[in-house]
Amino acid sequence: MPELPEVETVRAGLERLIVGATIASVEPLQPSSLRGDVASALGRRVLGARRRGKVLIVDLQDGYSLVAHLKMTGQLVFRPATAAASSAASPAPARLGKATGSSPDPVAAPTPATPSAHTASGRAPGPAGPPPAGPAASAQPLAPGPTAPPGAWGGGHPSDSLIGPLPDNSTRVIIGFADGARLYFNDQRKFGWLAVMPTDQVEEIPLLAKMGPEPFEQEAWPEFRRRARRHQRAPVKAVLLDQSVVAGIGNIYADEALWAARIHPETPVGALSDRALKRLLEAAAEVMALSLSLGGSTDRNYVDAEGRRGAYLDFAKVFRRQGQPCERCGRPILKTRVAGRGTHLCARCQRRRPLAPPTPKP
Repeated sequence: MPELPEVETVRAGLERLIVGATIASVEPLQPSSLRGDVASALGRRVLGARRRGKVLIVDLQDGYSLVAHLKMTGQLVFRPATAAASSAASPAPARLGKATGSSPDPVAAPTPATPSAHTASGRAPGPAGPPPAGPAASAQPLAPGPTAPPGAWGGGHPSDSLIGPLPDNSTRVIIGFADGARLYFNDQRKFGWLAVMPTDQVEEIPLLAKMGPEPFEQEAWPEFRRRARRHQRAPVKAVLLDQSVVAGIGNIYADEALWAARIHPETPVGALSDRALKRLLEAAAEVMALSLSLGGSTDRNYVDAEGRRGAYLDFAKVFRRQGQPCERCGRPILKTRVAGRGTHLCARCQRRRPLAPPTPKP
């Protein structure tokens, strides 16, 4: 699954390339990948691209939005008018079904596989967001292969579909713009989805309605504290990964933030002071901001908005560094499992604190 910095780099690419463009066509090659009132997107101009957790939201004029979740193998690939015309001239794979006008699937069909549901507080719909994504000078290029057409862009799972002829066998939806450019939604495993819906209903999608605050929000701390304290006996790493507690943090950045805050991932939330919890939230925001400046981590699956692999893992302190010395104390980094996930830590810098027994009543 992509993490917040990887999704943010895709959002930045969309913001740069499609804002101001008018949607002329929406062609679902895989009907289950497209939901909602598809016809409502036609003829509408793109106003902006934003992100909530790991979900992309493209706002259109007249109160409609295109919502996208890339899941594990999704891609969004932009081709300018000349490149799109060249791709359109190539025959589509024979197995792709005939496009239909809209999908019968309801917009609310994507149901999140997250832990306990918490109702979002009365925050403004749009998060403040992380620092703007810039080009990653250290990002690693994709392995030699097909060459992307001039002006093309791709973000997501690093397969040749990012730069090869489109549509291909992974293409699920094609969005055409009035100037002839196209945006392709590719997804090898078909877990990702797009949905067209009224903008004022976006926050009501179950996945978003339950979502916690963004780590970068100025007012994230009080809400994060309130939600985290509901899980006093749970390991802090499990709580950090719970999207209903805080949005966008995945396995890589949980490990990195816990190391930076000197907190053992198995420590119960109830054993942590408010000061320690706040330090953890701040550490998560810092490591993700660094990752964003480096084009993301990819976790071997994602590339940045220019089709390059992110470089953050080159600078990671614990993730995938098992057996290597801790940069603080020199003790070898350990790998274990916490909350069902591979977990990296330094046993010396991150000591587990037990939950204090309840005070007996007199």
